[in-house]
Amino acid sequence: MTERKPPGVPFGSWVDKQIRDAQGRGEFDRLPGAGKPLPDDMSYEELWWVKRKMAREGLTALPPTLALRKEAEDALAAALAAPAERVVRTIVADINAKILDMMLKPPPGPPLGLKRYDVEEVVREWRERRRAAAE
Repeated sequence: MTERKPPGVPFGSWVDKQIRDAQGRGEFDRLPGAGKPLPDDMSYEELWWVKRKMAREGLTALPPTLALRKEAEDALAAALAAPAERVVRTIVADINAKILDMMLKPPPGPPLGLKRYDVEEVVREWRERRRAAAE
């Protein structure tokens, strides 16, 4: 139950009393993180809590075109490190479909500036890398 501040009592002393009473009842015992140092990434930033929530939930604040550019880079790296040619072709086909979709229906924001990957070129590079690694 929330107690109301009595009239004529200075706000600071009323708040201090509420804190002391809560401490006496043990309401601050066993709080998560109590007695531990603050995390190192706590530099002051106005929207620190938004960034932490986005990181925790795996969200991104990039415009869709920039996010797809990053996804395309990651897909190419994954394709070149794939264990089998079939996997390479699947990865490249999937990212090419996303690139084509965005080319046909561009969202607002910066231009995509990206073209679809040549599947045979990626497979050729994948084969060369595997051959060089085997030698």
